[in-house]
Amino acid sequence: MHVLVRILAVAALCAAESAVQATPVTYRLDPTHTFVLLSRSNYGFSNPIIVAVIDQGTLVFDSDDPSKSSVRVTFPVARIDTFVAQLDKEFQSPMFFDTDRFPSITFQSTRVRLAGENRYTITGNLTAHGVTRPVVLHARLNKIGENPMTRRQAVGFDATAILKRSDFGLNFNVPDVSDEIALKITMQADAVK
Repeated sequence: MHVLVRILAVAALCAAESAVQATPVTYRLDPTHTFVLLSRSNYGFSNPIIVAVIDQGTLVFDSDDPSKSSVRVTFPVARIDTFVAQLDKEFQSPMFFDTDRFPSITFQSTRVRLAGENRYTITGNLTAHGVTRPVVLHARLNKIGENPMTRRQAVGFDATAILKRSDFGLNFNVPDVSDEIALKITMQADAVK
């Protein structure tokens, strides 16, 4: 009888642990390891890279049921770096992003779906320059486990998308400088205690 009770107690404990692991985990993005890389064609001669830092973001991830996952990120346009001082100034001006009126860019997911092993399709709304448009990100889970620096559970993803800047009213110099922008995101986040 004692053995049966012990077996049932262990089984109940294992079931409880599984239930806990199956719930979504909330993560806060680490801005020192989360970046957006944007690339565009410059008159067909080159494809310069622009870097932006995502300084605020929350990721809810459920590996067992991705539909319960979500992501919301914000980054200030002022933190976009073109590596060209004059172009950085132009990006802040009304010619481009008009940061006095629209200081930040946000993305809020509306749906997350499994798209293969460790791959996800994230649909959401991107708001830039006062315009909101649907965007689809193709994401890959890099790793989930303990962050050796913070000793907390961490998760990391890479994601890609193609955007049209004219969709957001950023039409300056189209099509000489390409309308299509290739977007790559690399992100890391620690679980919120």
